[in-house]
Amino acid sequence: MRMMKINNNETVMVIGIDHGYGNMKTATRCFPSGVARYDKEPIFQNNLLVYNGMYYQIGEEHKEFCAEKTQDEDYYVLTLAAIARELDGKGMNRAKVHIAAGLPLTWVATQKEDFQKYLLQNESVDFTFRNKDYHVEFAGADIYPQGFAAAFYRLQDFKGINMLVDIGNGTINIMYINNSRPLEKKCFTEKYGTHQCVLTVRESLLKELGTVVDDLVIEQVIRTGTADIGEKYLTVIRKAAGDYTKEIFHKLREREYNPELMRLYVVGGGGCMIQNFGEYDKSRVTIVRDICATAKGYEAMTVRKIQRNGGMLV
Repeated sequence: MRMMKINNNETVMVIGIDHGYGNMKTATRCFPSGVARYDKEPIFQNNLLVYNGMYYQIGEEHKEFCAEKTQDEDYYVLTLAAIARELDGKGMNRAKVHIAAGLPLTWVATQKEDFQKYLLQNESVDFTFRNKDYHVEFAGADIYPQGFAAAFYRLQDFKGINMLVDIGNGTINIMYINNSRPLEKKCFTEKYGTHQCVLTVRESLLKELGTVVDDLVIEQVIRTGTADIGEKYLTVIRKAAGDYTKEIFHKLREREYNPELMRLYVVGGGGCMIQNFGEYDKSRVTIVRDICATAKGYEAMTVRKIQRNGGMLV
């Protein structure tokens, strides 16, 4: 979150939000994208958000992949939770907020306007999160290409020919950045994120061992390469995750990836798959493990935009 003064000397909080299918990320926070809705106050209230007379447990249940994030109210409620977490980190509960968000690379052109309207559906909103009341007014919302945002504040590193791949929970976004300049005509989005890997691993476990393993265990092995489980289960999970990672490189080669001619930059939470299970030349592949990098990029781009219009950081 960045505090800025705009032309009319009004104070605005710029908050970058990465609306992932697996996790919501801001510049300083990360939490699961699940939402469970209740008509009545639930028993457990650790991450309870109360808005418009309804109760929402944040972080519960898995948010299914959807091509358009405006199709239900979940991402709006998650946006409120993300704003609350950022404000709470600064000891605040009232603010005028300018949202900086994004969409998969090839979806920005067709979905940008609808997503912007979705995020700004209310001029102001009152809600409660974790038993703390919030009042938020909205100053605007900017929508950027996902993936590129994670590289925005380090574009100077992209000398020569580079492929940037953002591996999220639901999608993989691929972009060429040559001599620090993104190539708009060489942007691609594939529905092949880490959640699809979890489904593949789950199927392998059921087929080979006849066992259903909790997704939390599978996700831990994908993130770290191991877990406190029996070796036979680890072997199956690692084999399936390794095969899945090979398919990621296959998809990159279909987009003309050649490790001898270009460098590969991997961002997003799925970078752990490449690191733990991939076969690659470490001298030519950079894995950015900062899961909040995309949200930081959104924020930085909006800050620069406001500065160009006469605003300044406080």
